[in-house]
Amino acid sequence: MTDLTTQETRTIRRETLRLSAQAWGIAFGLLCGLALFAATMFLVLKGGENVGQHLSLLSVFLPGYRVSVAGAFLGFVYLFVIGYALGRLIGLVYNAIAVPRR
Repeated sequence: MTDLTTQETRTIRRETLRLSAQAWGIAFGLLCGLALFAATMFLVLKGGENVGQHLSLLSVFLPGYRVSVAGAFLGFVYLFVIGYALGRLIGLVYNAIAVPRR
């Protein structure tokens, strides 16, 4: 077994610590989108008078969103995009802070 040089050790450490910002974006986007989709569908299936009065306030920030089946899909798309951007940002910030420079 050969010993690694200092440069090789640094390279291995840097690549091991590096996160995939794209993977974080997809994972966080799916998590956020599915959470809103599930919450909306739960309220739609529950039914009743004045369905989802608090969740419907999201329409202020998400134009076109309603507590309905179509709104669940639209909300999923909105939050997937927002979650993707946040996940990418988390990955980029982590890589800038935790991964040593060359």
